Amino acid sequence: MRKLIVPAIALAAASVAAPSFAQSYHRPAPPHHASYGSWQSINARQANLDRRIDQGVRNGQLSRREATRLRGEFNGLLRLEANYRRGGLTAWERQDLDRRFDRLSAQIRYERRDYDNRRG
Repeated sequence: MRKLIVPAIALAAASVAAPSFAQSYHRPAPPHHASYGSWQSINARQANLDRRIDQGVRNGQLSRREATRLRGEFNGLLRLEANYRRGGLTAWERQDLDRRFDRLSAQIRYERRDYDNRRG
């Protein structure tokens, strides 16, 4: 009898929790920040990364060497995207680009906050 109770409890718990798995946890984007909780197109992500590198150079958060390296990685992503698009962008290729953009975004964030190029 006990062998039947444990699976029954697990099944009941799973059936109660199952509807919550289908819920979306993305919040609507506030008017001042278009990417918060929402999907961005590849072009929008590229423009955002490019802008962040430019801002980092302008305000002194990025050295020329850091910016050159980040731009090289950025340009490599542009070439990769062009290659992917030649045959049509598959879901896997889109996910690969998203992962790579995420990684570059994190690198930009790190380099801008590492305080190794501060003026003054």
